[in-house]
Amino acid sequence: MSSQEAKKSARVKRQVRVRKKIRGTTARPRLNVFKSARHIYAQLIDDMTGKTLVSASTVLGEVSSGLKYTGNIEAARKVGAAVAKLALEKEITAVVFDRNGFLYHGRVKALAESARENGLTF
Repeated sequence: MSSQEAKKSARVKRQVRVRKKIRGTTARPRLNVFKSARHIYAQLIDDMTGKTLVSASTVLGEVSSGLKYTGNIEAARKVGAAVAKLALEKEITAVVFDRNGFLYHGRVKALAESARENGLTF
């Protein structure tokens, strides 16, 4: 097994372990984070109905405008602020944070802190 496959396997194990305990409800949806080398994505999911309530990412024009590069901490902060703003418009203030198997540092941490600063509680 290559080191790349081992990293992905470890992330999937963490993802499954955390997902057993975390469920998003209508009152408190799950804030799911996914990151690739170039982009970061966040969405609020109601697991009871299986629907995405709000989403934001660096792929969107309004988030990525003014950014030199979309795969860094600055971009993650903008996505966190954008998802919090959209959630507050739908009157969602409390969420459950799902880091999706990624370690809580760097871009994932920046996104979470930015969402908290802009009005979400977890």
